[in-house]
Amino acid sequence: ILTVGGGSVTDGGKMVVLCLANDISDPDKLDDCRTEVAEDGTQQQPDLAAPSVRMVTVPTTLSAGEFNFSAGCTDTIRHVKHSYRHRMLAPVSIILDPAITVHTPQWLWLSTGVRAVDHGTEDLCSLHAQPYVDGTAIQALKLLGRGLPASQENPNDLDARLDCLTGAWLSMVGSAAGVTKGASHGIGHVLGGTAKVPHGHTSCVMLPSVLRYNHAINADQQAMVADALGRPGEEAATVVGDLITSLDQPRTLRDVNVQADQLDTIASHAMHDRWVHTNPRKISSPNDVREILDMAW
Repeated sequence: ILTVGGGSVTDGGKMVVLCLANDISDPDKLDDCRTEVAEDGTQQQPDLAAPSVRMVTVPTTLSAGEFNFSAGCTDTIRHVKHSYRHRMLAPVSIILDPAITVHTPQWLWLSTGVRAVDHGTEDLCSLHAQPYVDGTAIQALKLLGRGLPASQENPNDLDARLDCLTGAWLSMVGSAAGVTKGASHGIGHVLGGTAKVPHGHTSCVMLPSVLRYNHAINADQQAMVADALGRPGEEAATVVGDLITSLDQPRTLRDVNVQADQLDTIASHAMHDRWVHTNPRKISSPNDVREILDMAW
């Protein structure tokens, strides 16, 4: 299977691969294949058949889901995004071509670039951070920190676009190495399924608030984020927020049309995402998630 496009196309390809391997033709049967996360964070992974048909992908955005073996798929009836995982869902080949990305809408390119910034940032700030991943995450942030503004200023700058593609690739090394993410990723998954917020925009509106929520726990780690983005000594939440603003991306939940009466549902659903339970500052209940949502409101 060949996919050309953004993260939704890539994950769609992964789901086709999964369905072919497990003889699924009825969407209801997908319930037996998803990874279940209980409210206390415990996970249950079904035993899936290994795919025999594999995938080659040409990404045109920067969310970088092609570099892992998970697929996010939204249940359009229950408005919940589920995760489906098997090691052989990962593509066998990924082609990074900056020229093809000039056709990507600018808002989508830049917002998914912030998603890649989110990957690198939450790796550096992780409970399970490690030196190898710190190195790749720092380099990812450096490449994205210069490549995103440059590609915004000149959309035909292929060197800047290749910097962004390479930075997105490096931002995913932590996922392959088992470094856990935090609440920006966890809440972001729920915003997509429950409130239809595009994947890149979820990072734009959540990452600064999650950094502020976690600051007392991992200020030293957050300092590496600010340094990698070229503003040493400043608070990471401010540096990341300023980058998002400079890219003309949304900054608040209201900016992406999340409604006030959705916040409690989002907070409740977030407790069933694995990354909420590995946030550096412990999240024990929907009330803790609601505190972050209120900061981002």
